[in-house]
Amino acid sequence: MIACCLFIIACKKSADLIEDTTLFGGFTKPANFPEPSYNFANNTITKAGFELGRNLFYEGRLSRNNTISCGSCHMQSAAFTQHGHDVSHGIDDRLGVRNSPPIMNLAWNKAFMWGGGVYDLDLQPIVPITAHEEMDEQIDRVMDKLSQLPKYQQLFKAAYGSAEITTAKLMKALSQFMLMCISSDSKYDQVMRKEQHVAFSELEQEGLLFFREKCAACHTEPLFTDGKFRNSGLLPSEIDDQGLYESTLNVTDRYKFKVPSLRNLRYTAPYMHDGRFLTLDVVLAHYDHQVADLPNLDPFLTQRPGLGISLSPSERQALLAFLNTLNDEKFINNPLLAEQ
Repeated sequence: MIACCLFIIACKKSADLIEDTTLFGGFTKPANFPEPSYNFANNTITKAGFELGRNLFYEGRLSRNNTISCGSCHMQSAAFTQHGHDVSHGIDDRLGVRNSPPIMNLAWNKAFMWGGGVYDLDLQPIVPITAHEEMDEQIDRVMDKLSQLPKYQQLFKAAYGSAEITTAKLMKALSQFMLMCISSDSKYDQVMRKEQHVAFSELEQEGLLFFREKCAACHTEPLFTDGKFRNSGLLPSEIDDQGLYESTLNVTDRYKFKVPSLRNLRYTAPYMHDGRFLTLDVVLAHYDHQVADLPNLDPFLTQRPGLGISLSPSERQALLAFLNTLNDEKFINNPLLAEQ
């Protein structure tokens, strides 16, 4: 009898997942967000295109030995990061050089990856697919493998009217999935939209005011990043990753890395471009008294006697309380974004 009940419950959960994942409403701009930067005129999101992109995102055949998918390093439960890893772990357990950045709110991004170099979302997947330490594959081989599977012949035909697989179709389908990875239902968002019965606590409100005074210049609301590349005073790593400079070869770009969003920090540890900090307390300690006086140090970190951002214990407590309002549980549990 118990086994029968468990079977019924399991079937109901499966049915709920199927029902939820069919509720595709297309791309909708959250009410408290600005206009997207992505040009949707060149890649209109459709249900069939999104479903193709979702299959490709979780498809191991994008890697050389068919074991590593985009979802291997960008797990939904970790806000599409590789939680617990300081740097990405790719094919043959090779180590990357940077922490896997979250995949969320990419429609509002103009540049991608910690060190830049890619300024079009439709081109970004080429980098991890071909990188030696990530998926170590060639795009033409990916298309050859996918074209041999009836599943993908059907999915590409449903999305594009033809079973032919091309690089452009492959990239645009992946973009359609990633563009739908929207995190916009945290407590902060609900308060900003003035939703009923949602309000900041006194400590959270205090943290918001402090955040706007000391942090918002780089972590601009509501995305909590300005999308720029800045030098935050981190001492160079052992491998001497020089960030944006490696893409531009401009000496003024040395040790500049993309400003990350502060959304969903509960799920995305460790922090910084190389995952060197395990907790938010350590991150705040860095900005309080560990900022190094480096060439190209961001001007916002030189505006007080000494370097960095002064934080009293009470200010740190309030700031952490506010940052906790940026966690979006619905996002990491959205069945539409889960592997099917």
